[in-house]
Amino acid sequence: MNVDVLISFALATAALAIAPGPDNIYVLMQSLTHGKTSGLATVAGLITGCLVHTTLVAFGISAVIKQSDLLFFGIKLFGAGYLLFLAYKVFKSPADVLLSRDTVPQKSLMQLFKQGFIMNVLNPKVSIFFLAFFPGFLFSSQLSTVLQFYILGLVFMGVSFIIFSGIAFLAGSISTYLKQHQGVGVVLKWLQIVVFVSIAVFILLSEK
Repeated sequence: MNVDVLISFALATAALAIAPGPDNIYVLMQSLTHGKTSGLATVAGLITGCLVHTTLVAFGISAVIKQSDLLFFGIKLFGAGYLLFLAYKVFKSPADVLLSRDTVPQKSLMQLFKQGFIMNVLNPKVSIFFLAFFPGFLFSSQLSTVLQFYILGLVFMGVSFIIFSGIAFLAGSISTYLKQHQGVGVVLKWLQIVVFVSIAVFILLSEK
């Protein structure tokens, strides 16, 4: 088992979770408007939804890996290309972190959990991202690929849960900081770009 690969995966996941995106911005605003408990309910739903995407990718990609080295190489190319495309989209996007309370209605904790879960499960981009992200971080020649994908999924969920929960607890401080330091958006933007490009290169260089 290559522990260094797992550590690299966890660090990459952390960097992506910290960088502003629709999910963590929604958690931030839900927490800021209705309290940290509402934010945590949203986080729980979002993270639970990742199990569905992990299952789809685990069983689908594992079958491909068993069938053909050429197909697996094709998946690596697709993954690297998709991550470079995401880096390009981030590069073309504005660096400002927009915070708006207008789209944060009051809901019960169960409604927030369900909404977070549905938001995640019905977003095909999550499955595509997992498809691009996970294959390059297989870390063991002894464990089955299905088990490795589930371990990666659990690491992804655990790291994201910790960071998103931190956003929920520190919503007030984070919001104030973002408003007072507009330049932080540029730093986080380039952090995303560097992470996406680095992962793309890592995937291309990874072995089966």
